[in-house]
Formats: sequence, C-alpha cells, structure tokens
Amino acid sequence: MVTSFSSLQSIFHYPFFSIIFLLIHFITPSFSYQISPSLSSSRVSYTKYCNSIVPESTPKGFLPPKSNFPKLSNGYFNGGDNIFAQFSNISLKSFYFNTHVYKTNVDDVVLVKGYMIFRVGNRIPALSNFTFYPSKPGRFRTRRHRFPIKGRYQLKFSLNGFWSESSKRLCMVGTSSRYTKQGKSLDLSVVFKLNYPNNNSSTIFTSFVIGSLESVDSPDSVNYFDPISVLTFSQISYEYTLVSNDIENEFLEGVNVQKDSTLSLEHGASICSVLSRSAGYVLEYGNACDTTTKSCIPLDKSVGILPEFMTFKEVVCSDNHRLKLMIGFSNSSYSVYEPLDLSSLLVGEGVWDGDNNRLHIVACRILNYTVSLVNASVGDCSFRLSMWFPAVMSIKSRSHVLGQLWSNRTMNESGYFDKILFRSPKSKVSVIPNLKYEYTMTDKVVKSCGKETLTKTGKRYPSGYSNDMRFNMRVRNKRGVDAWGYFEPLSVGDQFYKHAMDIPIGDAVRVAMTPEASVQINGNHSSLLNISYRIFLTPDYTAGGAVSSNSVFFNLDTPVDISAEGIYDTETGNLCMFGCRHLKSSHSMDCEIFINVQFCPLDSTNKEYVKGTLESTREGSDSLYFERLQLLAVSMSTKQVGDFVWRMDLEITMVLVSNTLICVFVGLQIFYVKKHPDVLPSVSLVMLAILTLGQMIPLVLNFEALFLSNRNRQNVMMGSGGWLEVNEVLVRVVTMISFLLQFRLLQLTWSSKFVDKNQKGLVVAEKKALYSLLPLYLVGAFTASLIHWRNHSHDPPLHHHYGAIWGDLKSYAGLLLDGFLLPQILFNVFGNSKDKTLYPAFYVGVTSVRLLPHVYDLYRAHRYLHSFVTHYIYANPGGELFSTAWDVIIPCGGLLFAFLIYLQQRFGGCCILPKRFRQSFTYEKVPAVSGE
Repeated sequence: MVTSFSSLQSIFHYPFFSIIFLLIHFITPSFSYQISPSLSSSRVSYTKYCNSIVPESTPKGFLPPKSNFPKLSNGYFNGGDNIFAQFSNISLKSFYFNTHVYKTNVDDVVLVKGYMIFRVGNRIPALSNFTFYPSKPGRFRTRRHRFPIKGRYQLKFSLNGFWSESSKRLCMVGTSSRYTKQGKSLDLSVVFKLNYPNNNSSTIFTSFVIGSLESVDSPDSVNYFDPISVLTFSQISYEYTLVSNDIENEFLEGVNVQKDSTLSLEHGASICSVLSRSAGYVLEYGNACDTTTKSCIPLDKSVGILPEFMTFKEVVCSDNHRLKLMIGFSNSSYSVYEPLDLSSLLVGEGVWDGDNNRLHIVACRILNYTVSLVNASVGDCSFRLSMWFPAVMSIKSRSHVLGQLWSNRTMNESGYFDKILFRSPKSKVSVIPNLKYEYTMTDKVVKSCGKETLTKTGKRYPSGYSNDMRFNMRVRNKRGVDAWGYFEPLSVGDQFYKHAMDIPIGDAVRVAMTPEASVQINGNHSSLLNISYRIFLTPDYTAGGAVSSNSVFFNLDTPVDISAEGIYDTETGNLCMFGCRHLKSSHSMDCEIFINVQFCPLDSTNKEYVKGTLESTREGSDSLYFERLQLLAVSMSTKQVGDFVWRMDLEITMVLVSNTLICVFVGLQIFYVKKHPDVLPSVSLVMLAILTLGQMIPLVLNFEALFLSNRNRQNVMMGSGGWLEVNEVLVRVVTMISFLLQFRLLQLTWSSKFVDKNQKGLVVAEKKALYSLLPLYLVGAFTASLIHWRNHSHDPPLHHHYGAIWGDLKSYAGLLLDGFLLPQILFNVFGNSKDKTLYPAFYVGVTSVRLLPHVYDLYRAHRYLHSFVTHYIYANPGGELFSTAWDVIIPCGGLLFAFLIYLQQRFGGCCILPKRFRQSFTYEKVPAVSGE
C-alpha cells in the first residue's frame, strides 16, 4: 500500500478528514467483506438473475483505483404502468441513480452499490402557464408564491450488482417498499440491467444507454409490476460528428456580429468554465410571435407553448474547445435545477470559434420515445445556436451573454421556426475581466438633474462605492404601499460595483475592444459620478394578493426589472437617473422613467437614510404613464448598522446584568430572613408567587421565541450568531438560578405561615389581601381585553386570533409583575404589620430592575430609528407595556409602591391610611394556646 507524499500533505491540512481517511484506508480490506460477502445471500439472488450477465466477484475494498465505471446519475423512464397509473397524464418521468463503486478480485469487474429513485412529475411545472417571481438571494424575497408548487411521486430501490468493463454491461438486484392507497405495505423485488454501446466511442446518434428494471415476482403476485425501461446518455469516449470547420461559414452567415464588439477566451481557458456557471437564458421572440404562430415555436408544435427560458445541461468539454451538451426549454428559471421532459430537450455539440469569438452549437431532437424508450433515437439536427460575450454593457443591454437560435431549414420546410434571441438574465452579471459599461443617457440626465446636483450642503454623504449605495425599499403610491424592491449599483464611474457581480468567471475572457467607459460630466465638479443601477420591484402580495389596478406601472403579472443610469453627487447625496424597463408585450423598452433619490448625511439622525421618487415623464394620456411613486428605504445604512449592533450588545449586557441583580437581591432577602426568622411570616405569599411565576414562565415557554424571536435576522446583520447563542445559554442559567432562589424564599415563607399555628392572624390577613387583589386583577384583565377588541374591531377576521389576544394579556401580566409590591402593601394594611419584613436592598433593588426597562425604552425611542427597533432583546414590548405614557406611569407607580413599603416598615402597615380608617384595620395577635 503506497500513498504519495503530496496526497498525504494535502489531506493533513484538515486533521479530522486525515484521521478518517487513514482509518478507512487501513480497515477497508477486512471491512469490505462485511459489506457484501455474497449478493446471493440477499433477498434477491444475484446468482439466479445476473450471474450469466456479469459473474459475481469477491469485493476487495473501498476506494478502488480510477474506475472505468461510467458516470450514471440521471435519465428518463417509462413503463411500470400499474405502479404509476395515477400519474399517467404526467409526461415527465425521470430517475436519479446514486452509486458507490468497489474493486473486486477480477480486474475489469467492479462491485456497484447504490439506490435508484424514480420520479414522476416535477417540483416546478416545466412547460405550463404560470408566473415566476424571482428573488434576490440574501437581499429581497417575495413572501408568497404566485404559482402552485407541485409535489412529485418518488419510488426508491436499493440495488447491488456488478459492472463489467469488457462487456459494458451492468446487472443489479434489489428491493423496495411501497404503500398502496389502502395503506398496505408491498415489498418489490427487482433486477436491473443496463447495456452500454459496446464500442470504443459513441457519437451523438449512438449515445443512448438503454436498460430495464423488472420485477422478479410472478405476474399474479400483488408485488408484481410492469417492466420499466430507462434511458440515459453515455459517458464513455465521445466522437464529434456534427461540429467541424466546414460549418463555420454557415454560422457566420446566420449571425451578423462584429468581432471587435465581443470578448475572446484567454489562452487555455475552457468555454465550460462559463457555461457551467450559467443560470439559464431568457428567450426573446419577434413581435408577431404568440402560441398560435407555429413558425415561432422551436419545440414540438403540438405543445403549443412558447418557452421563456433556455438552459444548458450536462455540459462536457473536450480538447480543442469542443463540447457536448443538452439544451432544455422551460417556462421556469428553476429549470436549471430540475429535469425536463424529453419533448423539451435537445442534444447537441458545440465548438468555440476563437477567430470570431463565438460558440457554435448544432443540436438535434430526441425522437420515437413516446411509445417505448427502447426505440428512442436522435434526429432532425437542424437547430443552430450561436453565443458570444459582448464587450460593452449599457442601459439597454445588461446581459453578459447574448446569442441566437435558429433553424437551417427553409421557411416552407417542416420544422422551420423564426430566429430567436437569447440573453443571460439582467439580474445575473458575470465578473468578466475588462468588461466595460457605456453610459448613453448622460446628456439627458444632466438636463433634468443639473440644478439638483449643484446645490452643495457642506455635509458628508455616502461614497459612490460604499455599501450604503444599495438598499431595500418600499414603494408607495397615493393609496399606500404598492410594492417592495431593492436598488443595487451595477457600475460606478468606470468600475463595476464590487457587489454587482454574482457569477465569477475568473480570467476566462478578455476584451477585444476597450470603449470609453464613462462620459465626463463637468470638469469643474469632481464630486459628480456616473452610476448605473439595477432596480427590482414587485407588488406587495402579502396583504391579500391584490395589485393596484389604478397604477399602470404595477398592473402586471410579473415584477418590474428596471435598468437605470445617471449621476450621483457625493457632496449633496443626490442620485438622479433615468431608467428603462422591458415591455414584454411589444418587445420594446420604456426609457421615460425618472428616478430621484436623496441620501441623508452620514451623521444624520433621521429615521430613514434614503428617500426618493420614481415617476413617468410621459403624458398622462399615454398608455405607459404611471403616477408618481414614493421610495423609502427599509434597510439600514452603514452607520445605522453600527448603531444597531451596539444596541444589541447593550441589550444583551442589560439582560445579563438585570438577571444577575435579581439573583443578588433575592439572595440578600434570604440571608435577611435567615438572620431574622421572626419577620418571615410577615412576607406576602402573593408577592413572592408573582415574582416566582415571572421567572418561571420564560423557562417553561419557548424561551428562544421570547428572547431571540428574530435571531436569524439579527445574526445575518451582526454576523455573530455564536455570540447570541452563548448569551442565550447564560441568560437561561441566570434565570434558572433566580427562579430557584425565589422559589426557596416562597417555600420558607409558606412553611413559616402554615406550619406554625401561631400565625393564624397573618394567614387571615394574607387571605384578605388575596380576596382584594383578585377582583382588581380580573377587572384589569377584562379592561385589557376590551381595549384589544376596540383596537382590532375594524381588522379582518384573521386578526382576531388568539395570538393577538395572548400578546395583550402578556403585556398585562408584565404590568402586574412591575407592581409586585402591591400584595405586600395590602398584606401590611390588613395585618397592621410593624415588622421590617423586606430588606431595603430587596424591594428597592427589584423595583429598580423592573423599572429600568421603561427608562431604557424612553432612551431607545429617542436615540434609535423606529423603523429598525423591531428586534428586541431587552425591554420587549411583546412581554410588557411600553409606550411614552406607560414608560412614565409605571416607573412612577413602582417608586410610589417602594416608598409606601418604606413608610409601612417604619410607622406600621396602616400608616398610609387616613386616621378614621386605621382603627378598623387594627390587628391583635392571637395568643398562643398552651399545651399545659
């Protein structure tokens, strides 16, 4: 056993993986026999069904030398009608095959273990009329799907068998379990056979691999199912037959693109490095194209749908910049992650033409697959695709990849379709070295924005390259919130914005022409920057799904994607732009959109750091006119993020300090009553019960929901989820200690009153205090409920939910906890107690801890932005009453209660009553009954 030094050196960079690797490396010779000493001993005999195809061999271990077993990961199937009968109307039937390969005692035979999953249907309909609402990962996401997400049926088989390199055959046996509609479990026993073309290389016409999965049960068995045929694509050596040098002229004639306006591949770079990162392409048809225009449809005319997206799948590159691939068509941009029906697939070959900086692709249909996959073949290779990388990006062309799809047939021939343009989505821009942005609307912008940008204020505003230039926003019309969206710079001056590039490509391409990237605005004003933006808006469907019918701008089924460019003045914070949006119905662009945004100074205390407007410059009678829209940022500036993080740190510290002080003050009270046990019976049980419950409830309920309900969002913004989790544990521990101390104090008080029979008078006073408090507390709860119903009486029925009522009741419970001294005050009155029952540090300290959140809430409301004070760790309005009025009333009431306790412990429990009422509350102790 020999392991190269370089291999060991690389894996030892990761100690855990190196240990695992070495352990596996040393134990696999013996462990491999435990994996499968004999497949014949399994429930399905390999010897009986497969030994004549590939003789069974003895496994020798994991991690064989580079195996010739071909990659076989996915494909298509039909058959198994009695299993998939309920899905007979679904054409998409695909499988996924996951395998692990082991070496055996026979050189050209390997053991193959794995599982095969048959899938019927798709999570996303491949060719159906639905609307897809894209989202900006990590920045903005719509909250409601506007199309049905359909589940798919899956059937999984566990398989074991052998592959022979010499015969190119695979045979496996295995089992699966499924349930009938009646809930009965069925055990399916199968044999899987797969035949590769037995030649040294395959072509596009001989690249199909056909196999079958058959039941080994008798036809009259309940476990029997009809045979399943599978089809996949060969991964062995491939011979190119469609792309050659003589087709170059055909492609040059089909597409008129100048070489000096495109980018070329760097020496040694592969076109696959570009295509493998592709997220799909948007198809653009001619103005006269619709589903009734047969000459526009590139797929089977019977489908009757114009696909909106095209994706490249299974891209495999060879030398000389040649590649083979599959081309899929769909109405969903998610199709890049999902299998597609064979009717929407093409198979093809491509070659990179370095002389003209283009990729040429010849593609063919898959034919004769509807009845049986055994008869599937490749034909009709009339499809031509040409793709290139534009060297210049502008407001009307934001795609880093452009191309055309056409047929080499004549208009009168069957299978002909009109030329189709395709481009990469504007929301995805690759990092292509030397790609330039050309500003084409500078003169128009200067005429409309010149006056605004020249008014200096002397304050500091965000730099054009800072993170503050991108922001989320809400968009309002005259009737309220109409949409949500985000602004993100694409380029600033002659540089691309550092966050604008989503799909890095590296040094795969270089520019063939270097145009002037920016236009000089005014030599006397160095503060003015050319800038371009990507703006994405989507209607707000969260409030019922209705789109404003009076706002033409949003009277659409899809979000609005705007390309904008203009000038930004770093001395005034003014951003002035014109934008263009694509009109899908007419395949044109509306570039009469005026956008004006004003940033706040960096040291501003304003609650919003971006405000602006978006309006149409067209006449009101124009069909493309829309009313003015107000823009308001809903994300934070860099300074606001810093303030937010500082506030989170402060609130975490305050929570820990407050809970620790509670422990200290309760501990001091316990020491006090231990030192003066005679005062213990005079402590109110109701007061201690309220305090104990106040510490117990956060421990019993979902503490994470109470304390860190928005932790995920906080962690994203603070980038330190571990810090919050550690402090959550600390707060749990301190809260538990506080609860145990208060429970201990409650236990001592209970024993002193109900065990000692000499304290009957104090028990009577306790009951009187409780009977006085219960009606008061019930009236308060009833009043809180009435206020809740009055405040929500005009809301939709959905809002009358127990959750909202429970939230108001929790706030009321917090009010009772703030007034925890009230039961002790009443107890002192009814018992006319003159004992110094409560240690001053206890009742003053706990009162201060309970009132401090209200003082902090007043500071927080004044210091921080209201829009972003929705993440609470300390002084959470979800658990208590917080407002300007309550933040004044509750501290005043708490301080009053503490002062009354002080007076009672100094002058007697009834000292706070008028003199004429004091005699009625006079309490005489009941003398102890002598047992003699």
